[in-house]
Amino acid sequence: MKNRQAYMVGLNKMEIRETAVPEPKAGEVLVKVEYVGICGSDVHYFKDGRCGDFVVDGELMLGHEAGGVVAKVGEGVTDLAVGDKVALEPGITCGQCEFCKSGRYNLCPDVVFLATPPVQGCNEDYITFPANMCFKLPEGMTTKEGALIEPFAVGLHAAMQGKVGMGDQCIILGAGCIGLMTLLACKACGATDITVVDMAQKRLDFAMDLGATRIVNAKDTDVLKYVEELTGGAGIEKVFETAGSPVTIAQTPYLVKNGGTITLVGLSANPEITFNFGQIMAKEARIESVFRYRNLYKKAIAAAANGLDIGRIATHEFDFENIQEAYEAAIKDKENIVKAVIKL
Repeated sequence: MKNRQAYMVGLNKMEIRETAVPEPKAGEVLVKVEYVGICGSDVHYFKDGRCGDFVVDGELMLGHEAGGVVAKVGEGVTDLAVGDKVALEPGITCGQCEFCKSGRYNLCPDVVFLATPPVQGCNEDYITFPANMCFKLPEGMTTKEGALIEPFAVGLHAAMQGKVGMGDQCIILGAGCIGLMTLLACKACGATDITVVDMAQKRLDFAMDLGATRIVNAKDTDVLKYVEELTGGAGIEKVFETAGSPVTIAQTPYLVKNGGTITLVGLSANPEITFNFGQIMAKEARIESVFRYRNLYKKAIAAAANGLDIGRIATHEFDFENIQEAYEAAIKDKENIVKAVIKL
């Protein structure tokens, strides 16, 4: 039995190899990976060689959004069994630092996070992983949905960082996977008026299908003027930037309402962006940021298992053998591809 692995061996270049199947250590399980999502960060690494301050140096196996089936359990593992379907939470933390002990383990300085240079990812048939970071999926939930728990957890964390509540008005800049997951999360938290902005009409139409109140195509609409007219110049209380675009990030101070909240979710390939803090200070607006998520996998799985249809977000599926094509398509066909997943 061989373990196929896909490595990024240069910008825009993938290579598939075979190696031995690893053995789980004590406290670990061996997971037969069935689906891996292509994240925006994966695309940045593949195309640009970096995402924010994280820079690719050498070969890198991409992929950190995984769903699969337990194939073997290591010594001491009692809460998972062979055949269990699981979603992998991709960050392994130290458990000892002030952030881990306070529950904010996503901020652990020693976190080992899949597909974050220099840590390898999970675009492979088999991976060994700590059992306590593998979350069992309920009956009726697929491993494809399991792979989508990771981006949904980002959306949930965004809504919680933005303190979205009943009756809130929100605007989401970006209708990619994370933007749409944030839309679902905001609705689940009680927001009743949600505007979604993008430049791809098909993505915007998808946002309407998922429950957006209104959509705005920034290709032919001045977003700042539109929001000014929509709100009578007041602005919007909860502003979410999910595209990681310098343009939309720079728009957020002008969109937010006095005393409102900007939540920065998308990570730009460019770590330095021009931003009008004068507007922020004059409005006494609050800025929140999102770095992954924490303590949300169980909630995300419960929500997805009880009627929140995150599976619709995966619009395209590619076989593992076509992973090069999949990444190229994710870059070139953003109009149609909201979320691509790799089937192993």
